[in-house]
Amino acid sequence: MADGLLSQSDADALLRMEKERANGDPVAFPDLGGRIEVPLVSRDGRESFSLDINRKRIALTTGYQTRGRQTIVLARLDFAAPHRNPDGTEIGVPHLHLYREGYGDR
Repeated sequence: MADGLLSQSDADALLRMEKERANGDPVAFPDLGGRIEVPLVSRDGRESFSLDINRKRIALTTGYQTRGRQTIVLARLDFAAPHRNPDGTEIGVPHLHLYREGYGDR
């Protein structure tokens, strides 16, 4: 593992894993500028995940990401400004970041 986080096969397995809410607490969409974290668990209860919802300046810049193993971003749906991938390709909006070994979610 070049980045010391997860192997690609482990990240792919975590992404494919069925997840459910960890509790029945109500969740409200965040206010402008706010964020919420929805705790998730695998069906067997052995892995914990978080669904993060961040609401930036306007509704169109809302971001969604799912994390595994506390801090590792497995997938992030981005509605923010376009930017470049590590390979130099320009990415428009919206776009989906997926974990890649050696690059994380970039």
